[in-house]
Amino acid sequence: MQWTNLSEQTVYKNRWFDVNLADVELPDGRHLDHFVIRLRPVAVATAVNGANEVLLLWRHRFITDSWGWELPAGVVEDGECVEAAAAREMEEESGWRPGPLHHLMTVEPSNGLTDARHHLYWAEGATYTGHPEDDFESSRREWVPLKLVPDMIARGEVPAANMAAGLLLLHHLRLG
Repeated sequence: MQWTNLSEQTVYKNRWFDVNLADVELPDGRHLDHFVIRLRPVAVATAVNGANEVLLLWRHRFITDSWGWELPAGVVEDGECVEAAAAREMEEESGWRPGPLHHLMTVEPSNGLTDARHHLYWAEGATYTGHPEDDFESSRREWVPLKLVPDMIARGEVPAANMAAGLLLLHHLRLG
């Protein structure tokens, strides 16, 4: 059963996203007005060190008024490749430059409302380059034992679904 997007009209636009109103035809021929948020791709990165610790950021999200562990992330700039954006975001937000990045997964965190794609990468190790340029992004940056990740997610300490999924996959790949 497939819905068909017949047309879209932009309602609001800025450099990060567009809000569009779509005319959608349902399989039975009825029409539905549906809002669609068009977003830039998001690049996410972390590293795992020799002690099987993963680099995480402790931050507050004002929208949900919640604290939690996250991975460095941000939008891919025009003309920038996703992998380069992931490395850039990790260094800007954590002060650590990742080693060669490996694609972990790509997820669509809210595909009923947005076309967002989050591309998650990880590196075997990282080099400390100094205090993070974007230190306002998090209160702390820590190397956390990867073996603790499933319990942290179960306790709600990693609230972002895309990051929880990526960390669980990384846990599985590294520790079985």
